[in-house]
Amino acid sequence: MNESFFIGAVGAHQQLKRLTVHGNNIANLNTYGFKAERSRFASLMYEDLKAIGTATDGGTAAREEDAGFEMLPSGVGACLWTTDTDFKSGPLAETRKDQDYAIAGDGFFAVADLTTGDITLTRNGAFVISELMRPTGETDENGQTLTDENGQPLTERIYYLSDNEGRFVLSETGGMIEVEDEHKAQPVGIFDYTNYDGMEHVNDTRFRAIEKNGGIRLGSGTLMQGFLEMSNADLADEMTKVIESQRAYGMALKLVQTSDEIESTINGLRG
Repeated sequence: MNESFFIGAVGAHQQLKRLTVHGNNIANLNTYGFKAERSRFASLMYEDLKAIGTATDGGTAAREEDAGFEMLPSGVGACLWTTDTDFKSGPLAETRKDQDYAIAGDGFFAVADLTTGDITLTRNGAFVISELMRPTGETDENGQTLTDENGQPLTERIYYLSDNEGRFVLSETGGMIEVEDEHKAQPVGIFDYTNYDGMEHVNDTRFRAIEKNGGIRLGSGTLMQGFLEMSNADLADEMTKVIESQRAYGMALKLVQTSDEIESTINGLRG
C-alpha cells in the first residue's frame, strides 16, 4: 500500500503520545517541585527506526507494546523519540510551615530509602517528621547489651525529617536529619550535578542521577524554610502544544483518508 497511508497513521499515533506528555504536565500544575517535560520528535525519512517509543538516557516517552510499531522503515514520517525534562526553577510559594523547604537557585534535596539503600533527588521540599526506632546501645556492668522482657535490645524513639513516603532527608554530610525541635530550621543538604542531561525520572518529582551527570557536589542554592517550589509547567504553553497536537492529529487522519481514497480509485481503474 502507498506509504503515505502509513505516514498518516504513524503521525496520528505519535501525536497521541505527545498529548499524553503535555496532558501529564497540565495535570501536575499544582504538584510541588514538578518539572515539566518537553517532547522531542525524530524524522523517519532517511533511516529505519527500531523500538519506537523507547526513550533514551532516562527520557520518559511512552512505551509501545504493539509489535507492529517496533520497527518502521525509512520514509514513514516522524515519531516521538524521547522527552526532555525542563529543570528550570518554578515559582516559590510561602507556606510558613516549619517542615516545608525550598531551594532558591540550583540544586536538589536528597532522600534515602533505608530498605533499598536507594538515594534519589527532588525539588519537592514538603517534608514531615517521622519516627524511627533505634537501639539505645546501653550495656550493663559486664558490657552486655541491655534487653527488654522479650530479650530484644532496648530501643528508643527518634524523630527524623522525611518525605512522608518512607524515605529520609539527608543533610550536607549525607546523614539522616534528627529533629530535636520541630520549629527549628533543619540542616537540610542541597546537592547538585555538573549537568542534568539524561537524569532518570523516577516519578513526578524524584530523579536519579546516572554516570553521565558527573560527580555529586554541594549545590549553590539557598535553603528557604517555610516555602515550597511550585510546578514549572506553564498552562498557556502547555495548552498551545495541546492545540498543536490536536490539529496535527486531524491532519494526519486526513492524510490517511486521502491516501485510502486514492488507493480505492486506483483499484477501481484496474477493472
